Amino acid sequence: MEISAAHQLKLSYASKCSRLHGHNWHVRVFLMSRELNADGMVYDFSEIKHKIHGYLDHGNLNDLLPFNPTAENIARWIVSQFPQCYKAVVQESDGNVAQCVDEEKIKGVENLVM
Repeated sequence: MEISAAHQLKLSYASKCSRLHGHNWHVRVFLMSRELNADGMVYDFSEIKHKIHGYLDHGNLNDLLPFNPTAENIARWIVSQFPQCYKAVVQESDGNVAQCVDEEKIKGVENLVM
């Protein structure tokens, strides 16, 4: 999904990213489950989009999230939003991509629907 949002980073060094600026973020969410639900899904994509895009799009991420809104922290937050989410990839611009993988969610799990 694509999210248009602003942020400014609180960093321990001088950076232009400390000023308020915006991105057209690209977000990929990866889900898994041992079984599909009664509707034949792991999770309804529209619910995922509503919870992430509906909340963050056209917002100031510093006001919406309780942490320094780096791409890495945003990816970790997305993974934490859904028990079925084991990985999120957040791209803030060309070449600037972060991902979070929750290895505890996939450790020792077999026969997954991904």
